[in-house]
Amino acid sequence: MKYRKLDAKGDYQLGHGSADYHVDTPECVAQAVKTRLALLAGEWFLDLTEGTPYASHVWGKHTKDTYDPLLRRRILQTEGVTELVSYESTFDPNTRKLTVSVELNTVYGVTSVNTTL
Repeated sequence: MKYRKLDAKGDYQLGHGSADYHVDTPECVAQAVKTRLALLAGEWFLDLTEGTPYASHVWGKHTKDTYDPLLRRRILQTEGVTELVSYESTFDPNTRKLTVSVELNTVYGVTSVNTTL
């Protein structure tokens, strides 16, 4: 499994050759989880069915019962994830941001993901 690393701003890291990639590591799977969670449903032109359906299942009032199982399933369907050890989501109504924190077992070892959507 190979993923290009992202810099602190979330842009592709470039200019360092093979050092710009995660290859067969827990961090590789963690980045795959983050990017899969960040992809909006219908956003990728090559497969409009791919993505997280935020508009229909996450955004809005009283959707925690809808989005937690959906996000868990999306994480578990990520290549390299073998087990979801822990999952926590927190919605901040003031900033309207959803933070997801997970610990995962992967085919390469244990990793954690903290991402704000």
